[in-house]
Amino acid sequence: MVEKLKDAGKYVPDTTSYHFAYQKDSVQSQKIREYFKLDTVVSSTMPTWDKAISLARFVAENIPHANQKINPKRRNAIDLWKYTRSIEPAFYCRLHSILLHELLLSEGIVNRIVTCHPADSEDSDCHIVNLVWLPELQKWAMLDSDMKAWAEDEKGTPLSLTEMRERYIDGREIVYRPLLNSDNDFVYYRAYWAKNLYWFDTWETTGYGREDNNPAYRNNNRHIVLVPSGFKGFELPDHSVLTTDTSHFWAAPQN
Repeated sequence: MVEKLKDAGKYVPDTTSYHFAYQKDSVQSQKIREYFKLDTVVSSTMPTWDKAISLARFVAENIPHANQKINPKRRNAIDLWKYTRSIEPAFYCRLHSILLHELLLSEGIVNRIVTCHPADSEDSDCHIVNLVWLPELQKWAMLDSDMKAWAEDEKGTPLSLTEMRERYIDGREIVYRPLLNSDNDFVYYRAYWAKNLYWFDTWETTGYGREDNNPAYRNNNRHIVLVPSGFKGFELPDHSVLTTDTSHFWAAPQN
């Protein structure tokens, strides 16, 4: 899988037009903070990354991974939580990412839901995580409440998805850290990421109820897809916009 990353086309600048937007809603933020009693989970004085880790740990402790049998009718933080308390106790990575996305937003933490894909069109398995913006470090960091981990460099700095990809290609160290107390040596997880860092897609506009048929997104429903040059992806989401420009795709948030 690492060889596929090494053999992939390069990222190159392009003129594809898009603008990532991070919508805010103070009323919904307050509703979520109160519903989940987030003042018992995070403190306003914590650095952004510490807050994010605490919220991801809260999700991981309360909701295991599973491929649910009954799909939730509503896909927002509060309704997903209710689903795990009354229908099925666990769900897969996309629903984990939606729940954590809204918890992070409620604490003022900019983040994206990113789908991470393999190169093989016959491999239907991808992975979905949150990418968290850390203003103190002026960088993105990957956070995975579903498989209960994050990634660091050898100095303990959290890594973004693109940094993880670069390190697999260059053979540099990636240190995986468990969200929960665990003896996990991450052998499987390390190989799993080598497979799923070939190309990426994410919503152009994020916010509460992003995947809940919210009318606020009716005219903001594009997926931005980052691919290596020469690669066109497969099973692309509706309203996809392809780009090979990594600097634009992973740019710092502007609002």
